[in-house]
Amino acid sequence: MIETGALRAKEDPIAWVQQKAAEALQRLDQKMASQPVQMYLPGFDLGAFPNHVNRSSLFAPIARGRRKFHRQTKMVSRSDAVIEYTGEQLDEADCDLMMALIWFAQKKPLGEWVTLNRAQLLRRIGRATGKQNYEWLHRRMRAMTEATLYIEVRKSDGSTRYKIGYAEAFHLISGFVFDEESDEYRYQLDPRWVQLFSNREYSLINFDLRLQIKRGQDMAKTLQRLVATSSDPIQSYEIEWLKSKMEYTGRMRDFKESLSKACDELKRLHIVSEYKITLNKKKQRELLKLWIPKAISA
Repeated sequence: MIETGALRAKEDPIAWVQQKAAEALQRLDQKMASQPVQMYLPGFDLGAFPNHVNRSSLFAPIARGRRKFHRQTKMVSRSDAVIEYTGEQLDEADCDLMMALIWFAQKKPLGEWVTLNRAQLLRRIGRATGKQNYEWLHRRMRAMTEATLYIEVRKSDGSTRYKIGYAEAFHLISGFVFDEESDEYRYQLDPRWVQLFSNREYSLINFDLRLQIKRGQDMAKTLQRLVATSSDPIQSYEIEWLKSKMEYTGRMRDFKESLSKACDELKRLHIVSEYKITLNKKKQRELLKLWIPKAISA
């Protein structure tokens, strides 16, 4: 008697192969979620962050006020990655915090508990240790513990390289406890963060320069993360795509004005040497063109 699997393979070999590939990805996702992994990254420092996240709208320069809530929303990203997110829209301050949590955690295998003094954490991301910032920190830790992410990264031929959050939910922070007596946080990061950094798919952002970006210039922070994902000395991005990525809902002319101010801020800090908003004559679409100093693009 022919086994059911063999029969299916004979009837529809392509569907059978696809099913087996999907099952393998599911097993890999479950395995990666359950085993702590030490992260070894050349040049790792505070400011290292996955390229697929930096190119997406997961963290955006949103205005203050009530945040949009996403429910399995497909975020803006590059064509080689699908990112679906459930949770409050995250901003650049959340990104600073997430970078710091990864940096503090990398001394141990990811997946193990990390103990951290709250004041130490706030100071490392350039914030004072007053009541308002402690309250902000607690809110954002809770928000990112609740937030879940699904990421599928594809190869150049369109096939799937890996999926995260496919078999088990992937939380930005997988565990969080506040010990009020010791004034310490205990937190866990999902081991699958290591996959997001794999194949050297991460940027090394100059965090000291990031802290020098003026208050109210979060758009400059977003651009700093974006340009760090490429080593190209001249980079171009479609204005419409940038507007969507930055979750900007206002008028296009206001967006371009804010974008120019953000680029001026990056010029002040020598993160870019020049910029220009120009027209792609072939597609008839506006582009932001950025020239990156050699010391940064090398």
